[in-house]
Amino acid sequence: MPTYDKLELLIGGEWVSGEGRAEQPVVNPATGETIGMLPHASKKDLDRALEAAQRGFALWKNVSPFDRSKVLRKIATVIRERQEHIATLMTMEQGKPIAEARLEVGSAADLFEWNAEEGRRAYGRLVPPRVAGHRQMVMKEPIGPVAAFTPWNFPVNLPTRKVSSALAAGCSVILKPAEETPGAALALARAITDGGLPPGVLNVVFGIPSEVSEYLIASPVIRKITFTGSTAVGKLLAKLAAEGVKRTTLELGGHAPVIVFEDADPEKAAEASVASKYRNAGQVCVSPTRFYVHEKLHDRFVAKFTELSKNLPVGNGLAATSKMGPMANPRRIEAMESLIADARDHGAKMTTGGGRIGNEGWFWQPTVLADVPLDSRIMELEPFGPVAVVNRFSTFDEVIKQANRLPYGLASYAFTESVHTAAAVGDALETGMVGINTFQINVPETPFGGVKESGYGSEGGTEGLDAYLQTKFISQV
Repeated sequence: MPTYDKLELLIGGEWVSGEGRAEQPVVNPATGETIGMLPHASKKDLDRALEAAQRGFALWKNVSPFDRSKVLRKIATVIRERQEHIATLMTMEQGKPIAEARLEVGSAADLFEWNAEEGRRAYGRLVPPRVAGHRQMVMKEPIGPVAAFTPWNFPVNLPTRKVSSALAAGCSVILKPAEETPGAALALARAITDGGLPPGVLNVVFGIPSEVSEYLIASPVIRKITFTGSTAVGKLLAKLAAEGVKRTTLELGGHAPVIVFEDADPEKAAEASVASKYRNAGQVCVSPTRFYVHEKLHDRFVAKFTELSKNLPVGNGLAATSKMGPMANPRRIEAMESLIADARDHGAKMTTGGGRIGNEGWFWQPTVLADVPLDSRIMELEPFGPVAVVNRFSTFDEVIKQANRLPYGLASYAFTESVHTAAAVGDALETGMVGINTFQINVPETPFGGVKESGYGSEGGTEGLDAYLQTKFISQV
């Protein structure tokens, strides 16, 4: 087994050990073994991080976008040089196959590179005056120190989305990654500091999530909050942010529908769906989950999906042969057991999977449920695991109603050979992102975000940079 890094805090450019601080174990989900001890930040540590972020912002906002771009490009280079090490840490603590971890680290480098260039293009504008000699200038300025909170399912990509855009805009950041997957996030932070970021511009802390978030958000130092996670927690953080009238970006839960229309190829759609469904063991906010297949194609789609699911190699993510690793924590095992049992009690047909694999680690069989009644809990709640639910439909209006009926609106997908149907379904689906004949909806140059109870604001693209900028109007005679 590879060696796991020592876990520390990053405050004001100083790496702080766990000596004298509360700690918690970090567990390898493939084995159930403790691989590290993570220190928690004390209130004194949080105060130091806030002071450092304030100093870091005063420094970094005055670095020109041209020179900030140089630093971010250097960071991208360092991340690529350390790709294998960071990816290995991620697989050890989160469980995903090493191939997926490598792609995630590569994507992080791409995000820094994209924002290195985009940060140089945070343009203002001149508004034509009504009177000669009058200048009306619209300026874009960094919003201030940022508190960023990220979950355990993408330990490198999600912190990078927030940090790279904030740094490109000229903001400082206090990052609180997930306590279950700290190693990869800290390795990312080391790459960032070694890439030339001044001390204090990025700080990394851990602790009891509710206590850390409440303390940071309440501080007058913090001017922006960005969070990826559950809808319930997102609502709570939005209330806390509202107390200080602080801007927020929230990327929350989803329950993504997939519509396979009558003119699609059901076998090809199933192949693409399986590859996307079981990525990261289904622990993906945009994971395809509710499959609505035209009644004429339903049985063929289910047969192909079931065959591919049944034969998917599941194992330790460090093994090159594994196509799906364990779930990240025992809570996901409990959720799978509960949701699948409830669906079967309501009459759903299980065509494959449905159980835990072995008694070491948190592995779960790729699972397919067909003809799932609408009153099943899994039709209402995001399973966040390796289970797909497949139902039939007959008309366009019927399936759009089903796809849009939940309060979530993060991502949705459709398969069709008709240009007319593609345009119609793209307009009709109530989500922030739509993939038509593809599950690829996330690249650095495009916006990523949801609507309804899936949050507000976007990361990525020009929108991701705008989230960390505020507008100032200057009228000069």
